[in-house]
Amino acid sequence: MRRSDADDDPRDEIARLESQIDALADTIEGCRKLKLIAKVAIAAGGIALLVTLLGAIRTDPMVLTASVAALLGGIVLFGSNTATSKQAAAKMKEADARRAELIDGLELQVIDGVER
Repeated sequence: MRRSDADDDPRDEIARLESQIDALADTIEGCRKLKLIAKVAIAAGGIALLVTLLGAIRTDPMVLTASVAALLGGIVLFGSNTATSKQAAAKMKEADARRAELIDGLELQVIDGVER
C-alpha cells in the first residue's frame, strides 16, 4: 500500500519500504525451506510407493495411503510455496525500485566527503 500524500516525509516511506523488504525476504526464506521439505516428502512418498508396488516390501494399505499422501502433499506444498515465493519476489522488486526512486529524489549534500 503506497501513500500518496505529498506531505509525507520520504525518509518515513523509505523506512517503511525497508521494513516491507525485510518481511518479504523472510517470506521468501520460509518458502525456500518449505520447498525443501516438500521435495523430501515427494521423494519419500515416491520411493515408498515404488518399493511397495515392486513388491520389495509387503503391500500394506497404510503404507500405500501414506506414500500417496506424502507424494501428493509434497507436490501441493511445493507448488504453493513456489507461487508464494514468486509473488513475494515481485513485490520485493517493486518495493526496492520505489525505495531507490525515493532515495534518488532526496537532495543529499556532500559535507567534507560525507553525504547527508
